[in-house]
Amino acid sequence: MKNRTLALLLTGAMLAGALAGCGGGAAESKAPAESQAPAESAAPAESSAPAATGSVFKLGGTGPLTGGAAIYGNAAKAGAEIAVEEINAMGGDIQFELKYEDDTHDAEKAVNAYNTLKGWGMQIFLGSVTSTPCVATSQEANADKTFLLTPSASSTDVLGGVANPLTGTVDVPRKDTAFQMCFMDPNQGSASAQYIFDQKLGTKVGVIYKNDDVYSTGIYNSFAAKAEELGLEVVSTTTFTEDTQTDFSVQISDAKDNGADLLFLPMYYQPASLILSQCKSAGYAPKFFGVDGMDGILTLDGFDVTLAEGVMLLTPFNSDATDDATKSFVEKYKAKMGEVPNQFAADNYDCVYAIYNALKAAGATADMSNEELCNALIGQFTTMTFDGLTGEGMTWTADGAVSKSPKGMVIENGAYVGMD
Repeated sequence: MKNRTLALLLTGAMLAGALAGCGGGAAESKAPAESQAPAESAAPAESSAPAATGSVFKLGGTGPLTGGAAIYGNAAKAGAEIAVEEINAMGGDIQFELKYEDDTHDAEKAVNAYNTLKGWGMQIFLGSVTSTPCVATSQEANADKTFLLTPSASSTDVLGGVANPLTGTVDVPRKDTAFQMCFMDPNQGSASAQYIFDQKLGTKVGVIYKNDDVYSTGIYNSFAAKAEELGLEVVSTTTFTEDTQTDFSVQISDAKDNGADLLFLPMYYQPASLILSQCKSAGYAPKFFGVDGMDGILTLDGFDVTLAEGVMLLTPFNSDATDDATKSFVEKYKAKMGEVPNQFAADNYDCVYAIYNALKAAGATADMSNEELCNALIGQFTTMTFDGLTGEGMTWTADGAVSKSPKGMVIENGAYVGMD
């Protein structure tokens, strides 16, 4: 399916909403294709201090830097650090100091981490990396009138004010300060169903999702609604929870017995890796289609990457792209982390540059209050376009949702390859 069709799907579910206060005019923004080399810094790992004198803005974020979801948190943190290093090395009036706190993918710990950043003097919040913690911290940021741009927390509850795709009702009021760089969960689900249908990837579909996770359930709900609309035959739907995500024999047997020739897995890479392994042990070899949370499976410690051969997913970032900006970022990320960056790293790199360009266009200064900065950034984000690593011509609705085109990818020989 063409990217244009996917982009229409992704924007179709977004609602318009009202925002209080705005500053500055429209700006066309772009992350530079080539930047000066990052400055040497003796700053501690959790904080990137500015390398040049200027108006210093304090950026903060929380993410799982330890624990089972640490691949996501550390990737996002590193992506932001690279962007901050580049911007600070360029000099100029806007400089950043960056600090990340570990939330271990836990909502209560994320709120504690947010409060630590607040005490540090955070002025702009890069949100929490994963959805459940970010639902909690976005509530705090909204109460504090602190602008939030999350790279990867894709639940609609992060933003609020978005209608449930099944009921049509708005379950969580709009959080005026919250914006996303990633696709929202309903858009991922509906786009995945459309892609599977249009590309004729499977005639009978099985679904396994995590029913105590807002990310997984949000994607599943919109997938199910779109699949029904399209007449896509779903022959097996089973679930699991945090406490049962080690043994998938029942779910796999149900899909196999019902003749599912494609398994849709709206989940993070840890349980997905076990499903792939256990399907092989069960002698079951359907096609597999995942979502952005599966990006990172190839770098999971101890995982046999041959099990992921042929896995398909929609993602906004292709590390094999040949444009100068992507090549430069991948080179710097490999030097920093010793591996190929995933979309979480690229999305957060884009977050920092989008904020940087919006601050410049608004004429913002670091002595402004959080609320003044928030209003200025809202004014820019709802009127500007932005070209980054994860999309060109990105725009944001008044609801905080981004519009950009995903890319169909398949894993071949241990690497992502474009399908479109």
